[in-house]
Order: sequence, then C-alpha cells, then structure tokens
Amino acid sequence: MQEIALRGLRPEPQRQLRQIAQELKQTGAAAKRFRPQLKPGTRLIREWQGRTYEVVVRDDGLSWQGTHFRSLSAIARKITGTAWSGPLFFGLKPNRPANRRSSQQA
Repeated sequence: MQEIALRGLRPEPQRQLRQIAQELKQTGAAAKRFRPQLKPGTRLIREWQGRTYEVVVRDDGLSWQGTHFRSLSAIARKITGTAWSGPLFFGLKPNRPANRRSSQQA
C-alpha cells in the first residue's frame, strides 16, 4: 500500500536493493551497510562539552569551520581529539547496547 501511495522507491534505493539481492544470491550473505544519504545543505548540529558544533553537508563532502572533510569521523576526531564514529557522534546511528557483561559486577 505504501509503495502504491508513494509511487515506489526512488532510483538509488532500488539500485541498492538490487545490489544487496545480487550479493545475497552470489555469496549467501549480504554484508552491505549503506550510510544514510544526507542531502547537500543539511546541517548537523552537535553539542559537546558545552560547545555547539555545526557541520554542513556539501555536494563534494562536508564542511566544518570552513574546512572541507570527506567523512564525519574525521570531523568527530578533530572535535574530540579521539577516534569516534562520526555517524554515532552526530546522532545518525544509534548507540548499540553492550552485549557483553561488565567486568565490574555488583
């Protein structure tokens, strides 16, 4: 019903689904992880340690403080000084709950 109401998927998601189906058929597994496609002009805002950081999505990558970056992770690393997942840092990817038990048990 949704497909009929919205007139189907756009070409890019159709291509991604065909690619996943082909990989599944060939290998028996589909390991593709597609990042959310952010449209140029999108602003990502993150508050961290009392400061607000804004990243702008461009056609050719990302812009932060007037500098061009190819990945959100590179920007997150500059902001925090440590290795971060950019999509996780900017809230585009949920933080997975720990499946391991803590070594500090009560």
